[in-house]
Amino acid sequence: MPIIASNFKTNHTRASTKEYLEKVNNYLKTSQNSNSVFVFPTSTSIDNFSLEKNLEIGIQNAYFTNNGSFTGEIGLEQLEEFNIKTILIGHSERRHILGETGEEIAKKFEFYKNLGFTIIYCIGEPLEVKEAGLDKTLEYIFEQFIGIDTNYEKLILAYEPVWAIGTGKTATNSDIENIHKAIKEKIQKPLLYGGSVKVENVKDICKIANVDGALIGTASWKAEDFIKILENTKDLK
Repeated sequence: MPIIASNFKTNHTRASTKEYLEKVNNYLKTSQNSNSVFVFPTSTSIDNFSLEKNLEIGIQNAYFTNNGSFTGEIGLEQLEEFNIKTILIGHSERRHILGETGEEIAKKFEFYKNLGFTIIYCIGEPLEVKEAGLDKTLEYIFEQFIGIDTNYEKLILAYEPVWAIGTGKTATNSDIENIHKAIKEKIQKPLLYGGSVKVENVKDICKIANVDGALIGTASWKAEDFIKILENTKDLK
């Protein structure tokens, strides 16, 4: 069954997140949908939610520390309060907008790997790399695995072409198929696609060879739309 994940980014409040999760949880309770579903709210919206076993809350970002003097960050102590055991690492917005280096990302990965977290690890390329061709694209992508334990049993990968995130542009099916095939030949882990996935195209994307699900931003921020996405993918193998 597909893995379907929603990344709220810097959207929703504590109240609207609770309402959203109630709607999605009620759908899963009655729909016999056995997808693995992840939701990544803002850190201020995390709470102790009572959820179906196939719906899991993750954190979008956390520092590689238990606690300490790291102004503006959260660490393991804050995650343990709400039994959070899933984290998103390496998202392109943290790499390209917030300046996270490969070295910092690898440290974060190692810290949360050693704690047994499920890690959704994001890789992808900017437009100028894509335009340089498939070989250059793959070279760029595989450099993002330096310092990353790709044998980690709780690793999920997410391929997100940077030029397709929040732009309305989606990679062609052949683009997705070629990249996913190349990654899967080297790393046999669940591999999601992210980048302008919508209600209308999610089923076709998830049917592409070597695509094991989707990591979705904008199109998942309304509970009703996310439920449609889950409904559209529930019968896929």
